[in-house]
Amino acid sequence: MATLSHTWTILTAVTVLTVQLCEGKTCCNLESGAGIDVLLGSSFKIYCTSVMVACRKEFYGQNNAPLPHKVLNSTTIYYDVVNITEKKTYSCKCLSSGCDSCGQDLSTGYPPECPKNISCTYEVKNSDSGDVFCSWDRGRDTFLKNDLTLEMRILSKNHTHGPMLDSFSSKATAQRSASVAVPGSVLMISVWVHAKNALGSAASIHKNYTLSDIKMPSTPVLRQPDCTSQECIITVEQPVMTQHLEIQYRADTQTWTSSPDSVVQIKSVQVASLEPYTLYHFRVRSKFSTGLWSLWSASISNWTEEEAPAKELDVWYAEPASDFRSLTVYWKELSISAAKGKILSYRVRVYSPNSGQNITNVSAEARSYSVPFCAECEVSVWACNSKGSSPPAYITSEYTKVKLRHLDPLQDVHKVADNLSITLSWRKPYAAVRRSVVEWFPKGHTMELRWVGLGRNENHVVITDVKPFECYEGAVYVFYNKSSVRRTRFTGVTTLESAPAAVPSVQETVEGKQVRVTWAEIPRGQRGGCLTNYNIYLENQDNQGHRKHYSIQASQRVHVIKDLSSGTYTLCMTASTAKGEGPAGKPITFFMQQESQLSLLVMCAVAAPIVIVLVCLYHSSAVKQRFWVYFQCLMLDIVPDPANSKWAKECIQDKGKMNLQLQLSNSSGAEEEEEPILVDVEELPRPTSLSPETETVTVLYPRTTYIKSFSHDSDSSDLRQTSMDTNSTVDYISSHGAGIMDEEEEEEEEEEEMLGFFPSHNIFIEQLEFGGKLTLNAVKIDCGDFFPNSVF
Repeated sequence: MATLSHTWTILTAVTVLTVQLCEGKTCCNLESGAGIDVLLGSSFKIYCTSVMVACRKEFYGQNNAPLPHKVLNSTTIYYDVVNITEKKTYSCKCLSSGCDSCGQDLSTGYPPECPKNISCTYEVKNSDSGDVFCSWDRGRDTFLKNDLTLEMRILSKNHTHGPMLDSFSSKATAQRSASVAVPGSVLMISVWVHAKNALGSAASIHKNYTLSDIKMPSTPVLRQPDCTSQECIITVEQPVMTQHLEIQYRADTQTWTSSPDSVVQIKSVQVASLEPYTLYHFRVRSKFSTGLWSLWSASISNWTEEEAPAKELDVWYAEPASDFRSLTVYWKELSISAAKGKILSYRVRVYSPNSGQNITNVSAEARSYSVPFCAECEVSVWACNSKGSSPPAYITSEYTKVKLRHLDPLQDVHKVADNLSITLSWRKPYAAVRRSVVEWFPKGHTMELRWVGLGRNENHVVITDVKPFECYEGAVYVFYNKSSVRRTRFTGVTTLESAPAAVPSVQETVEGKQVRVTWAEIPRGQRGGCLTNYNIYLENQDNQGHRKHYSIQASQRVHVIKDLSSGTYTLCMTASTAKGEGPAGKPITFFMQQESQLSLLVMCAVAAPIVIVLVCLYHSSAVKQRFWVYFQCLMLDIVPDPANSKWAKECIQDKGKMNLQLQLSNSSGAEEEEEPILVDVEELPRPTSLSPETETVTVLYPRTTYIKSFSHDSDSSDLRQTSMDTNSTVDYISSHGAGIMDEEEEEEEEEEEMLGFFPSHNIFIEQLEFGGKLTLNAVKIDCGDFFPNSVF
């Protein structure tokens, strides 16, 4: 029993020991046949060997992907790596135990190449020592960790006893440069570079230097310059005395300019011939009598002081206001070199021979100012800084009168635009030219006026101060003398151009049978250039397919569409340039109303009674008679005066007798000439006054003379009617005989009360009926008595 217990204790201890040995340890060992740094593109084997006991092993690659393997012996398997091109990780795992797997990271690359192009300089720090700084080209990248060493051998002053007495080396802190400290007594050195990595090593060729040929001073240090308006004094600090010093300076955008070299050691340098109020940058370098120039120092900057502006402003003016009460003067900002300081303000003076001068200060940001318009005035403009004012620039009568007195426009002004500029050219005038001015501005925006002055022999200009997709207008002025100038306008000029990107803002107003369309101009940035026209599209929704197009000039902002029928309409607008038509706006719907049915009913209700009354009156013979007489009297320009007839002339010559020629027709209808019938005409004196007794028998006719012709079917010519006139009594001859006359008189008496609204003198005593032929020789009508208060 004791023996069994002892055996069990031994087995437990062995088991625990085995578990402890396996826990936290690998079961295999992985090795590369080429090492961990392998040549890029090479092929080799990787071996996996069991450490403790036999186990079933497998190879794995990137991302634990299983790899095929081969068996070398009972404890070792291997995997063939072919043409490796990048960094790889391989692992081996024992599948029959819980041990950790083994693995290896392999790096790929090249052995180093021989360094080339070694270049060295000797920077002298003081008289006792200096540093030799060398740089080189290491060749292609090895993709591996490299060790580079700068090797140097030196000769002492007493170098006749041996070629090389001392040697130094320095690990390169970078891949392409290194430095070595050298005593000041060294005259010559020999340097080379040694490179090494896991795949091999290489060394450059030896290169010999004489230190006097490669020595250079330390980089100088500059202090802040002390500047006046045209010169600066710069202080230079160096640890070692040098024989040459070079200073360079420049303004912000200029290139470096060198001042003359200094041949002696100096601590300060004067730089002259500078521009006032300019920011200058300075740098300096130095050199011994032999050797190399030092590196450039860090640059320092400072402003030169101001001076009063020495150049007058470039001034021009805009078109005077429509009422000629003001003139806007423009000027260009002076350049920094011309301003010679910071412009603080502008001064504008208007001088008039009658009222004296008026001076106004304008802010430095202003570029224009409006002054009272005066043809005899002189306008002066100055630019002012802290040191003074510029010479005055004048706008005289030469300018202010130019709009009022100018010659014919220039001929043959050509405009050529490309993507960046506009070129204007014109035929050179025959007369002597003093100078020319070309102005331009965005169409409708004179506040953005630009101009350029030209010499007397120039007849073309290239304008570059323009924006793409902008429409420009302007003018060319050619001055001959103070009162003669030619001005030629131009418009519709643009560089880049496209169809409009926006639509006009439209508003419609219905006015009866027409619609008024108004719109706002497209914003400048969305016009695409110069607008050529607007387009209105109108469609009647009640008549599909009936669409009208109206093209309107680009200068208009309103259009009236007339004679529209009732219905529903949609309207939309577009804008066009030379490059095409822009997008259409959102359609606008409006209605053209029909005439109200209620209005028609009201009109009919009012018109019906009037029509009925007129019809009833028309059937009354007396009303028709009066209407006809009134109608004939109103047509004075159509009805000729019977007083000019042949009958009237004969009546004047032979008073008391009147010949009336009556044509009678027989039953057969044959016309025969009959003897004229003579009718006696009796003159009655006009009573001067009427007593009450005579008033009751006064004839109710107005004093009017009527002559009526005989009809062909009349059977009586003896009937006589008397009418009161101032001179004569005229017979009225009816074509229908006495019976008809009696009937008419009875009718008139019956209707007298009904026609009470007519005049008290009843002139319509009988119905006017015409038979046979009526001629002016047979008719005499005097309408003067119808209008007793009128003057004929």
